[in-house]
Amino acid sequence: MSRIIPIPTLHLFPRINSMLVELLRSLSPEDWNKPTLAGQWTVKDVAAHLLDTSMRTVSLIDGHNLVPDREINSYRDLVGYLNDLNGTWVRAMKRISPQQIIQMLENADPRGVEYYRSLDPFAPALYSVAWAGEELSMNWFHIARDYTEKWHHQQQIREAVGKTAPLMTRELFYPCIDTFMQGLPHTYRDVVAEPGTTIKIIITGEAGGDWLLAKTNANWILDKTCKQAKIEASVSLEPAIAWKLFTKGITPGSALETTIISGDGNLAAIALQMISVMA
Repeated sequence: MSRIIPIPTLHLFPRINSMLVELLRSLSPEDWNKPTLAGQWTVKDVAAHLLDTSMRTVSLIDGHNLVPDREINSYRDLVGYLNDLNGTWVRAMKRISPQQIIQMLENADPRGVEYYRSLDPFAPALYSVAWAGEELSMNWFHIARDYTEKWHHQQQIREAVGKTAPLMTRELFYPCIDTFMQGLPHTYRDVVAEPGTTIKIIITGEAGGDWLLAKTNANWILDKTCKQAKIEASVSLEPAIAWKLFTKGITPGSALETTIISGDGNLAAIALQMISVMA
């Protein structure tokens, strides 16, 4: 009997990839230079970054795995290395036209999907999902993490040009936010609480859902089976706020303006500190 993938996302890659190309082809020359939520990156910079991640995936088909140019001894070391890697690529791509970026995405993205389809979803992934506190992840989780990268970076572009609605559907948004939520146990890892303490995180609207974070004797776990648990605290976020918050697009303070917190406010507010990207 085949195992059930906890968060299936691979079937969505062709669609979200084609939506990106369609979006980029619709942009005016001015749109490419608009600022985004991705720090100092423009729309073109974000598109170039998406190309970079796709091309790195395709390179694995050829057996080429990039070796870090420094020792990685901590999470901070890894973030610093990735930031340098990403920044070097984006700066180099400033000499490349938007049309070339689109053409290269059309070539790389289908090959990346082909590679992911060749993997056993329950085999160890080449890269762990470090923001979830994992030192070893299964391929399905690595693929889901890559889906969140494709989703939120495309949405950053869409936010910049005023075309956000297409990705805010149950089909496309829910797998992204469900993957983000896998970082909750790691976010609460140092929080002391009585076993059985449960926190409910709600993402409102049709595209959202509920997640329950429960304290066991040993740690915090996401537990969809404890529906009758006593909820000590709850956090309710709008979808448009949640994805920005968990990708550092807005601060927890900004998110609080529209967030509804019930119960133990200190316990609930920790959820707003979760970052589900490498940062």
